Amino acid sequence: MPQMPLYTVNPDRNEPWNALPELPIHQELYRSLPVYEQLGKAKEALALLAGRSVAIPNPGVLINSITLQEAKDSSAIENIFTTDDELYQAFSDARTELEASGSAKEVLRYRQALWQGYNYLNQQKKFDLNYFIKLYQEIKEAGDGIRPPFARTYIRMGGSGPNAGKPIYTPPRGEGVVESKLDNLIQFLNDPDISPAEPLLKLAIAHYQFEVIHPFRDGNGRVGRIMNIHLLTHSGLLELPILYLSRYIIQNKEDYYETLAGVSQRGDWESWFMFMLKAVESTARLTYQKVNDIIETKESLLDVIRKKTSVRRPEQLTEAIFSQPYVKVNHLVDNGIYAENTARNYLNELSEIGVLEKRQIKGKHYYVNMELEQILSY
Repeated sequence: MPQMPLYTVNPDRNEPWNALPELPIHQELYRSLPVYEQLGKAKEALALLAGRSVAIPNPGVLINSITLQEAKDSSAIENIFTTDDELYQAFSDARTELEASGSAKEVLRYRQALWQGYNYLNQQKKFDLNYFIKLYQEIKEAGDGIRPPFARTYIRMGGSGPNAGKPIYTPPRGEGVVESKLDNLIQFLNDPDISPAEPLLKLAIAHYQFEVIHPFRDGNGRVGRIMNIHLLTHSGLLELPILYLSRYIIQNKEDYYETLAGVSQRGDWESWFMFMLKAVESTARLTYQKVNDIIETKESLLDVIRKKTSVRRPEQLTEAIFSQPYVKVNHLVDNGIYAENTARNYLNELSEIGVLEKRQIKGKHYYVNMELEQILSY
């Protein structure tokens, strides 16, 4: 008698996968030695990052900077591109994220969604349908929710070759189908007794499941990547949402989509687990290095400001110039640090001694923290 497969794959990529298996998956799909060896490496790197980030006196210095880059790279995966200069300028100009325009606006909306979801989970203490809808609505500036049962949604082949535009996967659809699949995912996320108990394995499973459910008309990839970060903070592996995961995905975009498809088409869960666990390890180590570089550079520049300027409250000024790469006079004024003339004089003084670079763009003056800009760019 033939052995039953551990995972039922998608038989026809042109038809809605309404038979998508519900969670949890069979334990044998993640109990291989390579997966557990890579899991150990990912946990070690993540613990190192978590320990370092807790030691930061003012986490806002780090969070502002890294979440901007996470938003930029996550949006780039969806072919929404903006340069660092465009993004930092837009963030500096906007009193709220909603005041930006073009690609920069979409990137800043992602960042806003990341924070809204983080705060929502801190208040509600669990994932729910409203959590996912709020993320989607913020990212897409939309008023709708779960895609309706009649919406014909396909994942199509990109590029310009002979197969460009052809469906490579068709998500579930039908009356109540998407809602049911999403309810199952939410139960999986919230119930600690549903195997696996290991949060990083749960993250890999949940990310795959969300992507193949594809519950919204658009923005699913970005919602899923935000969920990844929130799973880490919600499970206590990180206190702050600073894991820089999208950089790894965009650098390994082909492998990302290939291993996703490998689960649907061949039931190859091991390759998917290995990809996601390597992403966590690599990203945690990169972010740890960025955290160290930001902290060391901040202390070094604070020392320069103390010795070479007449700045009052140099600690507050240093915090401000490390909260984002492009600083304007109004940032210091709006935050109650200095009066306008004092803020302008101090920023000019820092540019004269090379701590900041003063730039005029479209008639506006920006003071650029070039050291922070360089750290964020690698």
